[in-house]
Amino acid sequence: MEEAAKQSGGRIPVTVVTGFLGSGKTTLINRILSEQHGRNIAVIVNEFGEISIDGQLIVQDDQEELVEFNNGCLCCTVRGDLIDTLERLQKRSELDAILIETTGLADPAPVASTFFLEDKLTSRTRLDSFITLADAVNLEQNLAQSEEAQEQIAFADIILLNKTDLVSSEELKKVEQVIRKSNSIAKVYHTKNSDIEIDKVFGVGAFELGEKLQLDPTLLEGTEHEHDQSVGSFVLREERPIDMNRFMIWLNEMLLERGEDMYRTKGIFNAQGFKERVVFQSVRMLTSMQPERPWAPDEEKVTEYVMIGKNLDQDEFAEGFATCVVPGN
Repeated sequence: MEEAAKQSGGRIPVTVVTGFLGSGKTTLINRILSEQHGRNIAVIVNEFGEISIDGQLIVQDDQEELVEFNNGCLCCTVRGDLIDTLERLQKRSELDAILIETTGLADPAPVASTFFLEDKLTSRTRLDSFITLADAVNLEQNLAQSEEAQEQIAFADIILLNKTDLVSSEELKKVEQVIRKSNSIAKVYHTKNSDIEIDKVFGVGAFELGEKLQLDPTLLEGTEHEHDQSVGSFVLREERPIDMNRFMIWLNEMLLERGEDMYRTKGIFNAQGFKERVVFQSVRMLTSMQPERPWAPDEEKVTEYVMIGKNLDQDEFAEGFATCVVPGN
């Protein structure tokens, strides 16, 4: 980290965490923030949907500032907001680093170009590295269905091949070979739950503009990214308690029927029988559920469940979700 700081010439180092939906980006951000590194870090979180679930799950203390951008990608619709925010953060003399978590549908190249096309950013910030989380279970399917997933792998300085505990050694070798076809120079680390020594990914000075220009000669032309219009997101909200058994039965039926198109779901639930907020997430067919923290006394107990996928009918899902309410409420 000290060497990277010297190379930055006093400019604030910026680490960008990318990766397709559900690959483990927020978990990595939390691991970095939980380290005893003594640095003042600003965290920028970008959500594709209209509300931020990930922002609610990020560990915060007095040394950190969290900025959230919802309902758009930093690579296109909220790019101007990113520039304004970075300019504001630069004025904090005590700031040591900036962490950016992009949406899982972001093209990393336009995010990178922002730091070279804006003079105020070029003089005060320095890209430290692009870290891409790769889901070992779903990577091949993600690459086949998403151009953004391909770009995230190709553009990475560091790749964390995550969820390695969920695949066999043979499958793991195959996935790494797939990665190497797209990116032969990035450092690749195998991880479970995004667990890695922080000095391997944070403050490493791995970003090289020359290498990126060889990969994408149009990088500095400021071209905006266009998303697949068939991919979208919506939020299901419910003030009444949710019966999680009913919910799982309904969701499993939807995953069996529409799993190929349900890229990612995540939410915080007011679940029957739990005093805590319950965090539920799914990545294609894989699901997880765990209690988080108790509801605050002045906090509204409401369920907010985000769905991201292709050609999903919001009314159909809203109708099904309504059947998961605890009977009698």
